[in-house]
Amino acid sequence: MSPVPGPAQADRSSGATVPVVALKDVCVQLGGRRLLHEVSLTVAPGEFVAVLGPNGAGKSTLMRTILGLIPIQAGSARVLGVDPRRARRRIGYLPQRQGFDASTRVRGIDLVRLGLDGARWGLPIGLTPTARHRHRTERERVTRVIERVGAGAYAERPLGELSGGEQQRLLIAAALVREPEMLILDEPLDSLDLPNQAAVAALVGDVARRDGVAVLLVAHDVNPLLAHVSRVVYLAEGRALCGSVSEVVTGPKLSALYGTAIEVLSTADGRLVVVGGPDAPHPHGHDHA
Repeated sequence: MSPVPGPAQADRSSGATVPVVALKDVCVQLGGRRLLHEVSLTVAPGEFVAVLGPNGAGKSTLMRTILGLIPIQAGSARVLGVDPRRARRRIGYLPQRQGFDASTRVRGIDLVRLGLDGARWGLPIGLTPTARHRHRTERERVTRVIERVGAGAYAERPLGELSGGEQQRLLIAAALVREPEMLILDEPLDSLDLPNQAAVAALVGDVARRDGVAVLLVAHDVNPLLAHVSRVVYLAEGRALCGSVSEVVTGPKLSALYGTAIEVLSTADGRLVVVGGPDAPHPHGHDHA
């Protein structure tokens, strides 16, 4: 398996860093319905960007567009310097999960191995010298990434015996095991309790900062992410507002985005509460009357 290019992709002619994501005035329609309207977004290597908004705002559509799974009708889209469809193998993707029930006997380490080559189920096929070397290299990589996410103590146990937070760490390890240049996580904090939300957010922030991996994380509630994100993208009815938390999550900005009066309150412990709007993204972070 050949190594993927390093996370900081440079333009050889200018020496400038190529953005991991570069969307300009992107419009997406499916079945005659407008899902994204003139969305522009730039993500640099090592940035941690939270994608926020209520249900139906276009968050999953935006992620699928970046993955090259949905064509655009207008604007331009480049991912890792190329057409999104050509960048998929360089992206670690964690879709929304349904969870593993108590009957799931697959071990955590086997789940991570599937991130390398699901078609082989992590098993070495053919014991030629090349195959043995590849298997040893992959085994070492699996071990490293499991330790990287702090899952070494329970990776040998069946997934059905693990807590939601432990399962999520192993799922993130499976998305990281191919050493991607970008990580897309679709609502990884859902169904986790507050301590596990904070732990997973800190882990993802550390991966972005220390490993130089760009991260796009879809969430309903920004509060567990406040200490870790570089910027946020707030979506409403297919339109996007991008910037730092202090720039975007304000009453005037969200009121203009939603087209209705919205107030943003800050609690004594630093949490943000959004009051108003048509649909509550998450009860912890937003209180829409």
